Amino acid sequence: MSATRAADKSSQATTDELAPLRKQLIELLHGGQAHATFDDAVKDFPANLRGVVPKNLPYSAWQLVEHLRIAQRDILNFSAPPTGGYHPMRWPQDYWPQFPEPPTADAWSRTIQLIHADLKTFIALIENPQSDLFKPFRWGEGQNLLREALLIADHNAYHIGELIVLRRLLGAWNN
Repeated sequence: MSATRAADKSSQATTDELAPLRKQLIELLHGGQAHATFDDAVKDFPANLRGVVPKNLPYSAWQLVEHLRIAQRDILNFSAPPTGGYHPMRWPQDYWPQFPEPPTADAWSRTIQLIHADLKTFIALIENPQSDLFKPFRWGEGQNLLREALLIADHNAYHIGELIVLRRLLGAWNN
C-alpha cells in the first residue's frame, strides 16, 4: 500500500461520523434557538429583586439560578465523575437553596460564572470525538452522554422560561 493511500485510510478512520450530531447538541446546550438564552434571562437582573419570591410562586430568581447551577453540576458529575466516583444527591433538598436571598453580594455573579464553566466542561465532553454518545455509563440505569446532554438542555430551558416569567411578575423584563 502506498504512503498516500495509507494516509488517506488513516484520516478516514479518524473522521468523527458524529460531528454533525455533536454540533447540534452544542448549539442546543447554548440555547437561544427557540427561546431566550440563560444570559438573556439573567442580564441586568436588578440586585434588589434577586431574592424576592413573587406571590403564588415557591422560589426567587436566586433560587432558580442556583438550582440551575446545582442540577447542571450534578449532571456533569454523573457524566464524568470526579475522582472517587459519582455520589447521588438527595431530592429535593440538595438541589434547591433553602433561602430566597443570595447568601453574599457576589453569590449571583459567582453562580453565573460556575454555570458557564460547568457548561463549557460538559461541552468539551460532547466535542471529544473519543466520547461515545450512546454507550451507557457503567453506573446508573442505562444513561449515556447523549441523554445527559438532552437532559441539561431540557432542564435549563424549562427553568430559564420560569426565570423570565418571574422577571415579568417583578416588572424586571423589558424584552
